[in-house]
Amino acid sequence: MEPELETVHLLRATVVELGLHSARFANRNGMHPTDVRALIALMDARRAAEEMTAGRLGAALGLNSAGTTALVDRLERAGHVRRVRATDDRRKVVIEVDERAVALGQAFFGPLIAQVVELLQGYDERERAAIRGFLDGVRKAATEGH
Repeated sequence: MEPELETVHLLRATVVELGLHSARFANRNGMHPTDVRALIALMDARRAAEEMTAGRLGAALGLNSAGTTALVDRLERAGHVRRVRATDDRRKVVIEVDERAVALGQAFFGPLIAQVVELLQGYDERERAAIRGFLDGVRKAATEGH
């Protein structure tokens, strides 16, 4: 088999395993897989210091307005998110992830993240830049496929 195809197949297997890991988290915590994707999107927005409205969250997840409302309602009832007024425009409602959801995710995903960080520390900066470039390119290629 060509080395490039070996890499593609390894990436696919990795994506499948990560999906299964995420599904185990969802199952253990009574969540739908979309709930987990929503929490990840909310945490990414928080890390980037960006506000996440319901409309923006729905667009990121490929949900319509009714589906997004049901999702946010479900996450809010579970105590994972809260709706708050935006600081710059009180008419705008932003969705924020609750610290309890962050702690729940950290408890489950933290060990895997630590293992990945440890693996990356075995590479020099040039190699890590190549890995980041490759993964970003794959992400962009998958995004363009929509």
